[in-house]
Amino acid sequence: MKKDTFQFNGDIPKDILFGVGYDIHRLVFGENIVLCGVKIPFDRAFDAHSDGDAPLHAVMDAVLSSLGQKDIGHLFPVNEDAFKGADSADLLKQVLNIAKQKGYKPSNASVAVIAEKPKLAPYLDGMKASLSSLLGISPDRVGITATTNEGVDLIGNGEAIASFAVVSLEKIK
Repeated sequence: MKKDTFQFNGDIPKDILFGVGYDIHRLVFGENIVLCGVKIPFDRAFDAHSDGDAPLHAVMDAVLSSLGQKDIGHLFPVNEDAFKGADSADLLKQVLNIAKQKGYKPSNASVAVIAEKPKLAPYLDGMKASLSSLLGISPDRVGITATTNEGVDLIGNGEAIASFAVVSLEKIK
């Protein structure tokens, strides 16, 4: 029986870019956290210069990485007061404008959030809708998953939340 095989010819489309991003923030006592632009009631808050939205920070780094740019720490330095308490959704809009100026727009995003608490299942649909809207792409082009760190390290001890993101950009036609 002959198996179907895939043969890669070495040609990578030049009109599609991929990037990976990661972010982590410690938690301190507070009243809520923001994930993908969604405010989530919690007895903790992010210890961050901006609002600390780790998934959006990972998405921004993924977009910048796909474009061959430096990360958000270079674009929005923590030592600049202009970004203190900044809304990460506004920062993402600036990053997407950079992509647009270079002739690209988001076509897909996949985000993983790693948090011991709070339980994120009730918020995933809202997070997906928010990220879809921010990126200007259909919700079926956005995936958001949540997992724990099984009690391991700062995340597992409930002292931090982290996020990974993979984003693809396509040439604007």
